[in-house]
Amino acid sequence: MLRLRSVGNSLPESFVVDPSAEFQPGQICELTSIGNQVMMTVSNGTAPFGIIDDIKTRAFTNVSWNETILVSAVGVPGPDGYLVSAFDVKAELRRPNILSTSFNSTVKVSLNPINGIITFLAGTRLNTDLTGSGVPSGIKAIVNYTYQVPNIPGDDSTIGSGRVTVWYQRMIALTSMFETNQQYPLRANLFVSERGLLTTRKPSAIHPAVGMVTAPPSPLQSMLEFLWY
Repeated sequence: MLRLRSVGNSLPESFVVDPSAEFQPGQICELTSIGNQVMMTVSNGTAPFGIIDDIKTRAFTNVSWNETILVSAVGVPGPDGYLVSAFDVKAELRRPNILSTSFNSTVKVSLNPINGIITFLAGTRLNTDLTGSGVPSGIKAIVNYTYQVPNIPGDDSTIGSGRVTVWYQRMIALTSMFETNQQYPLRANLFVSERGLLTTRKPSAIHPAVGMVTAPPSPLQSMLEFLWY
């Protein structure tokens, strides 16, 4: 998803699209050459060109950011003197069909990406007081992830034209196309991942910065606001 906040008087441009590429609005693209034809495809981060404003995908995705998980647990003394869970404890995330590489948790868990069930394994430290007794009685975790939107098939807005719309001028925008296994502090530099997603992770020394975080995602607004250079 892409939402434009400030683009001045600039207009996007249209380019021939790589027929094998799949993307959603907000992903980053780059130029490529197939045969004698110059086309636009999803960027691997080394030569980013602009922001895609078209759809060509088999399934839509969205982001759950800073989702809070609270579970009660039976505590037993652990080897470090803290209470730990005596048994495995399961919890259900708000969304199933999770992209496992996007998942991030403040507490180590085992994830079933299909049904969205996470398991706090026996031995996990209890870190929250759910009863007000002053003694830890549960586990609290904050998780971020990207999930496939159920019951909505993909779409292709490039059918017929064979072209993709790209914004490449300086602008401020919001997107859900970013790596959810990274953190996004205000004013942090943004790079492009190997899959065309914005990220604060610099994949290599040759990956250039393309923007800056102007508003981090939050539980109420899961999209990332950024300044595109």
